[in-house]
Parts: sequence; C-alpha cells; structure tokens
Amino acid sequence: MSSTARLAAALLAAALALAGCDRLFGPAKSPFQGIDVTGGEMGGELRLTGHDGKPRSLADFRGKVVVVSFGFTHCPDVCPTTLADLASAVKQLGADASRVQVLFVTVDPKRDTPELLRQYVPAFHPDFIGLYGDEAALERAKKEFHVYAQARPPKTGEEAYTVDHSAHMYVVDQQGKLRLLLPPGTQPAAIASDLRVLLNNA
Repeated sequence: MSSTARLAAALLAAALALAGCDRLFGPAKSPFQGIDVTGGEMGGELRLTGHDGKPRSLADFRGKVVVVSFGFTHCPDVCPTTLADLASAVKQLGADASRVQVLFVTVDPKRDTPELLRQYVPAFHPDFIGLYGDEAALERAKKEFHVYAQARPPKTGEEAYTVDHSAHMYVVDQQGKLRLLLPPGTQPAAIASDLRVLLNNA
C-alpha cells in the first residue's frame, strides 16, 4: 500500500471513529413529534369543574395520558379544529383510547356555561370533558400553564366578541407531569404517535 493510500485509509478510519463518537455523545433524536418540555415549570393541578358539575383536577386522571386544550365555544376556527383533530387522534389509538383523557378548558366563562360546554365538548368525542371555573380558578389555571387569554372588544355596533388565546395543546403523562406542547395544526397522526410513546413508556 502506498503512503498516499495509507494516509487515505487512516483519514477514513478517523472519520468513521468521529462519526461513531458523534452518535455516542451527540443529542439523541427525540421520539416525539411535539415539543418536549419535560422538567419545565409549566403545569399544575388544574382544579376546575367539569361540564357535568363534578370537581375535577389532573389527579383524577392518574394512570391516563391527558391532553389539555384551552379555548372557547364561540371560537370560529382553531378551537373546533383542535378538538376535531384530537378526536381523530384518539380514534387512531384503538383500544388504547380509553387510556387517554382530553380536557377542554374554557377561557370565556361569561358565555361558556356548563350547559353549553356539555353540548359542545362531547359533540367531538363523548369522553372529552369541558372544564370551567370562577375567575380566580381560571386565572390560576392559565398562570400554571402559561396561557394567554384576552377578550377582544366587539366592533362598533356589534355585540359578539372574540377571545385571543394561546392555542397549544398540553400533554401530561400518566404520572401527572407535563411532557409535551403540541402546536395548533398538529396532524392527528402526529398527535396519536406522541400519545402512543407516552402510553408505552408508562
């Protein structure tokens, strides 16, 4: 072997060794489609009232993966789309769907009465639960999850108003720890994939 060939072989071996080190010590590829926020400061107990009138908190759903979405029933676009996508994702889980709980927290308690939530939320999936509370309870929930929500004044001459709000979905694992943020528009297949990862890593 010529000196040039030996040098080329040595350089190739070094490159392969470095590639191996990169695989060993580089950042591991996340198994999630969403944003991994494990260990972050967001999240809390979410102590509110269900649309069935029962007091609810995340502790009630230990052993399940919980998806929390904040929104309002008069939302014209992102809220119904998000709930429809979640319903599709849960359906894709098959038998594991019973191990997932979706919670929809209203940011418009003035209009979102328990009766309206009871009609609206289960229309997307019968197991979904709408949550509401008084002003203090909702403010606490929004603070815990770092959610922005602000009513926008109606246009002149109109009574209807809208609410600008954070639209991410928050995924909590079976131990009650916040693990993922799913941006609005995340496809049902990607949601289902992340839910499966958490269900399988119980």
